[in-house]
Amino acid sequence: MSIAKNYILACQISGVYDVNRNEILPADDFALIQNWYHSVLDLKLNAIIFHNNFSIETCQKYENQYIKFIKIDFDNKFNPNIFRYYVYNEFLRSNASTIKNLFFTDISDVTVLKNPFEQELFRANGHHIFCGDEPKILANEWMTDHCEHLRNKIQDFKIFEDQYKNQTLLNCGIFGGNIKIIQPFVEKLWNIHQENNADNLTKFTGDMGAFNYLIRTEYNDQLFHGEPINTIFKAYDIQNTDCWFSHK
Repeated sequence: MSIAKNYILACQISGVYDVNRNEILPADDFALIQNWYHSVLDLKLNAIIFHNNFSIETCQKYENQYIKFIKIDFDNKFNPNIFRYYVYNEFLRSNASTIKNLFFTDISDVTVLKNPFEQELFRANGHHIFCGDEPKILANEWMTDHCEHLRNKIQDFKIFEDQYKNQTLLNCGIFGGNIKIIQPFVEKLWNIHQENNADNLTKFTGDMGAFNYLIRTEYNDQLFHGEPINTIFKAYDIQNTDCWFSHK
């Protein structure tokens, strides 16, 4: 039996239109993930990069004993921000027994500053979810627009928005915890998207809305967010040695 390990997981889907960046990411451009890659490697963390377009040569060049590349087939029925949860859910269904703790992160704008699994806050709270946040509240103009589709699909979504409107906006670009809480969380998150977001024709992905909705309505008393988990969003602070991750 394989010994359970701690992992950082990330997904790089390229060659398709990215609605948040308003561009198509180049298919085989390692530079997009190099900061994340080197931060993980420097800390000697186990990590997996799920991807749809890195060449065999790129994977062979950068794969090592810590970082693995796994090829996926992208389903354009979903936007890349949503499809990653299908990827993660399928992977955990098959490999949960080999994982002890894990974090999921964005890969082009996140770097790892400290080994999160060694931090006392993390080690002492195995029944909690740890995630990033932003210096704004849930009730902001971007989120109001972003959640239009889910608001019309999920019966109690507007109730959630009203109840937590003054709470900190959580960011799904960084989240993790023990496998026992994270696996069911990811499964629930994917089910929300599969059932309510597959027919989303708006210009917004819905990933932030679904993430905040699920955590706030089901895990709000099992939640840590913000410092020391992440630096201030968009502060571009990679020198903050008190935080575990930098997110832009």
